[in-house]
Amino acid sequence: MKAFLSIKYHADHTNRARIEAISAALAACGIETFCVVRDLERWGAAQFAPAELMRRTFAAIAASDLVVIDLTEKGVGVGIEAGYARAKQIPLVTIARAGADISATLVGISRQVFFYTAPSDLEKFFRAQTLDDELGFCK
Repeated sequence: MKAFLSIKYHADHTNRARIEAISAALAACGIETFCVVRDLERWGAAQFAPAELMRRTFAAIAASDLVVIDLTEKGVGVGIEAGYARAKQIPLVTIARAGADISATLVGISRQVFFYTAPSDLEKFFRAQTLDDELGFCK
């Protein structure tokens, strides 16, 4: 299973540890992740024109079985990615650090919403989830 990880990006990569922790929690469940800043932009080593970046981002979402939205911080790109995934009927799971504000519209299109206090909470959450009979997180 492949999951697209949508998260607000920072030019200085201050949330790199969170990206790696979320990816590790999913990997522990046997789920491969794709994250634009890590896998496409290679932590700033590669840059793309906006139209090309979005073309590649949409292709990566379309190739995914699941989209995981981390809404600890809001971002326009995160909303665009969530809307695209929904339009493509790709299941969305929204996660955020406890206390984060998640919009009602994102809650409305998400299969699951989970607030975590520590990265270790994520693996427990992903292991406990089943989206439906044909698509689960962890087998």
